[in-house]
Amino acid sequence: MALIKSVRGFTPKIGKDTFLADNATIVGDVEIGEGCSIWFGAILRGDVNSIRIGNGVNIQDGSVLHTLYEKSTIEIGDDVSVGHNVTIHGAKICNGALIGMGSVVLDHAVIGEGAIIAAGSVVLSKTIVEPGSIYAGVPAKFVKKVDPEQAKEINQKIAKNYHMYSSWYKEEGEK
Repeated sequence: MALIKSVRGFTPKIGKDTFLADNATIVGDVEIGEGCSIWFGAILRGDVNSIRIGNGVNIQDGSVLHTLYEKSTIEIGDDVSVGHNVTIHGAKICNGALIGMGSVVLDHAVIGEGAIIAAGSVVLSKTIVEPGSIYAGVPAKFVKKVDPEQAKEINQKIAKNYHMYSSWYKEEGEK
């Protein structure tokens, strides 16, 4: 069973039909929307500031979400995929974005709607990633624009797949 822990008077709020892996950790001022999945070893640490996650979001294995005390928060829109071993620290991720495996997104960065952050990228603090664009590298830089419909289709397919994968983990009586 996932570790859900209150801290500083804040208790995490978890939306319905949301999967929490057995060793996921959700702490403090965290609100997770409906139909999300928080995978094995993921840590959402809302002890020093708030983390708000929309609907249909997947936070994959080993990812860490944290903030700066009284200085940054995390906002994640709907249908966002956060790949394996991603670190998001005090950033805003807009609807339908994809954060590739092993990426780091730092404080006050904004990842635009439908944007793609390539695997292994480091998005520096205060970087604004335009909607429908691909950023890659260390530090992450603009690579190209993608067709908005194509990006939406790809990113929503990944989000929907993760919702399906999470259904495989439900107990027989829950299906």
